[in-house]
Amino acid sequence: MDPLSLPKLKQHNSLSNIIAIFLSTMAMLSKNLHSTSTPLQLLLVLLSLQRLFLFQQWNWNPIFHLLLLSCFFLVYVLRVGALAFKAPSVYLVDYSCFKPPSTCQLPLSRFIQHASSIISFDSQSVEFMAKIVASSGLSEQTYLPPALLSSPPKTHQREYIKEAEMILLPLMDDLLTKSKLSPRDIDILVVHCSAFCPSPSLSSIIVNKYSMRSDVKSFNLSGMGCSAGAIGIDLAQNLLKTNNNCYAIVISTEILSAGWYSGHERSKLLINCLFRMGSAALLLTNRKEASKTSKYRLIRTLRTQTAFDDKAYLTAIREEDDDGKLGVTINKGLLPAAGELLRSHMTILGLKILPLTEKLKHVVSVIRKKFEDKEGEIYMPSFKTAIQHFCLPTSGRALIGEIAKGLNLDGRDVEASLMTLHRFGNQSSSSMWYELAYMEAKERVKKGDKVLMLGMGTGPKCCSCVWECVRPIAGDSNKNSPWRDCIHLYPVEAVSSISQT
Repeated sequence: MDPLSLPKLKQHNSLSNIIAIFLSTMAMLSKNLHSTSTPLQLLLVLLSLQRLFLFQQWNWNPIFHLLLLSCFFLVYVLRVGALAFKAPSVYLVDYSCFKPPSTCQLPLSRFIQHASSIISFDSQSVEFMAKIVASSGLSEQTYLPPALLSSPPKTHQREYIKEAEMILLPLMDDLLTKSKLSPRDIDILVVHCSAFCPSPSLSSIIVNKYSMRSDVKSFNLSGMGCSAGAIGIDLAQNLLKTNNNCYAIVISTEILSAGWYSGHERSKLLINCLFRMGSAALLLTNRKEASKTSKYRLIRTLRTQTAFDDKAYLTAIREEDDDGKLGVTINKGLLPAAGELLRSHMTILGLKILPLTEKLKHVVSVIRKKFEDKEGEIYMPSFKTAIQHFCLPTSGRALIGEIAKGLNLDGRDVEASLMTLHRFGNQSSSSMWYELAYMEAKERVKKGDKVLMLGMGTGPKCCSCVWECVRPIAGDSNKNSPWRDCIHLYPVEAVSSISQT
């Protein structure tokens, strides 16, 4: 609620003034209140509006009281009435995270030895990758696919398909077993992989392997980067809004052998150093009976992007080098562009999810700075008043640190992100599910807690999902969890400090 947006009115009570106040008040109420707002919250907004009017030094007339009460009644009735037409809730029944076999494990020392044996890399390239890996925050237990463990790496279409089947089929089997569903029970299938887009698509491969129904709605997303996981959820949610009593599976994966770079440009070698194997599959539904057995309820999704800006658009782009070798170029402007994207995204998200008291504190601080104390600081709302757990992009310790600083998060808030990066590396769009699995394995997620999943990818684009835990999940969280054999070793103190990011 910005007081500067209110019209400057004359001291006399003209009809135009009354209309202007009515329209401004209605707009502010509509923008800042949710359909679940209580009468007390509405009253607090009205009191804040009164204070704004006094700041404007308007002649306070009883007609303004009547005007505000009318706005109160009209907005509240409209908001409550909208609940009758609300789309059915979307629930997360369960999810599965892929844990690669131990044969794919690659200690950092072995990674450097392996890179040194590849003829396409010169000594400067190997030295650069060794430096990046040493400071990346990755452990000795991350994974690469068999195709990249060969010397030289096998980067062919046949190997891409093998890697996809190695990941996707066990993942689907585990999810269907957990949920006790048949492949023919699935109504919607969304698969996303940024670097690899075969024909037939990955979603078609799954439909074929599992003999799914002929009317299953299948979608295949590519080129969406690390934000694809949250984008896939947003797509599935929109489909579930228009299709009743359905099950939807969303799969997040990345085929690393298709994104491997074998050239000499340093800006393209970063991908080889940070990205590791990982994939996740989740089962969503809009069935009413799922409210009693599901783990989470989807509260809100939000998508924003800055692809319209050329400078931001070019910060991460897949292109050929001078020798014709394909790779993803990571430019130095990536962190500033990501910071600007995050600020704009969280501003919009904050208006939708933050408590009314946090919004009012911000508004009052803005007013005080403008009219009373020019040197005063503007209060920055705390997202921890609305969110208890955060799943952040694991693109690197530097990015995690920047996000933590921007959202005023402490070490415990970013622990799951740093530990996921340490244990599994950057798994692109599926990392957020390994983070949630970490928090569940630590038995930190309680019934009623809110979880924010934040995905940021090339474009640049940002997508967030807010979940609410709807049942106790302690006890069953370690079954088939990717953390089941190592959770007792975490957190690792050497990488848990934000200051080291």
